[in-house]
Order: sequence, then structure tokens, then C-alpha cells
Amino acid sequence: MILVVALNPALDVTHHVPGVDWTGVNRPTAVRAQAGGKGLNVARILRAVGADVQVVGFAGGATGDKVKSALGNLGVPSAFTRISRDTRMTFAVVDTVRSDAALFNEPGPFIGQDEYAEFRSTYEAALTGSQAVVLSGSLPPGLSPGTYAELGAMAESAGVPAVLDTHGEALFLGAAARPAIVKPNLAELEELLGRSLSTERGADKDAVAVAARELRSAGPHAVVVTLGADGLWAATDDGTWQAVPPADVRGNPTGAGDAVAAGLAHGLVLGRPWEERLRHAVALGAASVSAPVAGEFSHAHYAESLAGVKVNRCEVS
Repeated sequence: MILVVALNPALDVTHHVPGVDWTGVNRPTAVRAQAGGKGLNVARILRAVGADVQVVGFAGGATGDKVKSALGNLGVPSAFTRISRDTRMTFAVVDTVRSDAALFNEPGPFIGQDEYAEFRSTYEAALTGSQAVVLSGSLPPGLSPGTYAELGAMAESAGVPAVLDTHGEALFLGAAARPAIVKPNLAELEELLGRSLSTERGADKDAVAVAARELRSAGPHAVVVTLGADGLWAATDDGTWQAVPPADVRGNPTGAGDAVAAGLAHGLVLGRPWEERLRHAVALGAASVSAPVAGEFSHAHYAESLAGVKVNRCEVS
């Protein structure tokens, strides 16, 4: 079973608009509402690929009830700690003409120390029997930047490998807890290290390689950097890898990184070698871009993308 930690879940509302007018009135052709936030996107992807998954996190108010109900309808078991404030909402506007999207995220609810203590007990119990844990998403107000480091250390003590996907100080501190995989995107890695890793043509692969090795030296066993349309770069205990998706993948990129995180966790549990683990992770990310909302993908697109992903072992000086 893969345990997914969702400390800052959301009810995701997605509007599909043909040609967004940012200064006028827009009439969506479709509106979707679903359980979301990074952790829940990961859980939904894992469920869709057939993994046994459980979610733990926080939920509050009517919005939190909708999130729990939506997960239940998908057959995803959860154990949410009840909080006094409402779970947040996010809004995505997808332009179906330009094939781009804008995302608006509400801040998360404040978490009290008594609420966190209750969650921590639930999490500790859920680690028993788990094959891996995914620590994904932003930290809501009230939780310290070291929260993921603490949860990662608890997982390590329980012999459960962790996949960490967050940003900022929480990423820096969490990496020191020696998770199995840390998965920043390019912007998060640049923010963490305080320098640009890009050129006018996109990611500077040599700079990304150096940065990934630098982050890996801080504690994690592997660092996988997602690069959007350029795929990903991975520094692992089995060498350095580059994985590139098929060309011309277009659609809604919101949640593509979460699909990659799900693929990495699933590959970890299945014991896939790194080449295949990265191939499946990139294919899931590409398939999720083609889906109308985050946390979903077409199995046909997944299979098609899997056949087109290129994975290469790289020599790094």
C-alpha cells in the first residue's frame, strides 16, 4: 500500500473556456469540481494505475466534506484529521483554443498544534503496512517548514521509503531526512539554490545536472527534476538519466508533476529499474497533460506516450 500525505488538500474547480477574455465576460463550456491539491492528485493517479493507496491529511468544513466524499466515490480510502477551519479551494481556467491554463490557489487553513498532533498519531499508525509514502504539496499555515522532515524521519524509522514533492524551505529541510526520492521542478530547484538553471532555449542541462547532484548530496537517495516539455533529469544511485516525452504534448499541464510523482512512487513499490521507472513516470505526466483536469489521464494516451518516451543514461563530468 502507498500512503499519500495531503496536508493541504483542496476542492479543485476547473473551467474550460474557448478563448479566454481576461478583461471581459467568459462563459465556460464545461465546469468540473473534484478532490485536488498535489497530494490528492497523486492519490487519484495511483488509484487509476491500480495501486493500493490510502490518503491521510486534514479536512474541515463543507468543502472538506466534499473532498472526502469525492475520494470515497473514487474508491480511495482516507483518514482525514478534522480541523476547525474550512478546506481551501483552487480554480483553474483552461483556454481550449490556446491550449493553456491559469491556476488560482487559495491559501490553506490554519492548522493548530493539537490538530497536527492528532494527525501525527494517525500518520504513525498508517505507516504500518505501507510500502512507500508520498509527501506532496505545500504546507498550510500553522505547520513549521520542518514538518516534512519530521514525517520523513518517521517514515525512515519505520522502514518506509518516502517520495518528497514540495518547495522552498520545506524542500531543503525535508531532503535532509534522506527520502528515497526528491522531485522538484525546475523553478523550485532554482528557488532552492538561488541561481538560474535556464537559458533562452530552456533548461541548461549541464547546470541542472550539477544542481541535482548538489541537492542529492544533502541527503536524498535520488533527485528527479521535472522540466516540463523537456521531460526530466534524474540523479540516482544507478547513474544519471534524462527522460524526454513524445513531441507535441499539448493540453492542461496542471497536475503533470503530480502524475510524475505518482509514477515514481509506483515504480519504487514495484521495484522497477530506474530506466523503466522514469519511462512510466514521464508517460504518466504526458498523459495527464492530455486530460481535461489534474489528477486524471487516459490509459490510451498513457500507452501511446509510454511507447514514445526516450530515456538515456548520461555521462556527467
